[in-house]
Amino acid sequence: MLICGIDDAGRGAVIGPLVIVGVLIEEKGIHRLVELGVKDSKMLTPKRREHLAKEILKTVKDYYVVKLKPSEIDRVVKMGRKLHKLNRLEAQAMAEVIRRLKPDVVYVDASDVSAERFGRHILEEVPFKVQIVSRHKADRIYPIVSAASIVAKVERDREIFEIRKRYGDVGSGYAADPKTINFLEEWIKAHGSYPDFVRKSWKTARRLKSRAEPGQSKLL
Repeated sequence: MLICGIDDAGRGAVIGPLVIVGVLIEEKGIHRLVELGVKDSKMLTPKRREHLAKEILKTVKDYYVVKLKPSEIDRVVKMGRKLHKLNRLEAQAMAEVIRRLKPDVVYVDASDVSAERFGRHILEEVPFKVQIVSRHKADRIYPIVSAASIVAKVERDREIFEIRKRYGDVGSGYAADPKTINFLEEWIKAHGSYPDFVRKSWKTARRLKSRAEPGQSKLL
């Protein structure tokens, strides 16, 4: 039986892509992931993630990566309620992973507050029979999802590294990071509009842009 785990990295970031990764393995091979020591990527150091990602890709049967650009995210966010639209976009991306890998059973880390609904939305986009187990914090429960989480985080870190090489220190890309906020503030002052790797629809980006507009500083 072919088992697939799917997770994302960068969902809440204001800079960089939302990366979704699926990894595929024979059910009897799950123990090898456990032996590697896979766990939720947020609980690992960058160096450890890099090492494990290489070992995971040697161990699994196949994997697939989807990178949702900020422009794609902005498009759906502007269409309606942010989280609702983003959840559907992510469900569609996870369905793309499933269509490519063709597993028998899939474990996904649910982004929707309703894990059952999230799984149903994914299933609507898959043209063949597959069992989907949609759970919150699945990356802490199922080793196959932990493995996907690690690869997704490493892929996103590489994207941020490339942005940093070209444009300077953007920090982690999250609004809670002072380096990210400083980069956005300085960029908007210098250029008046954001580059393509920024999610312009994000509240943080809109607030900083509004603050930088002439005559707005006294109002905010």
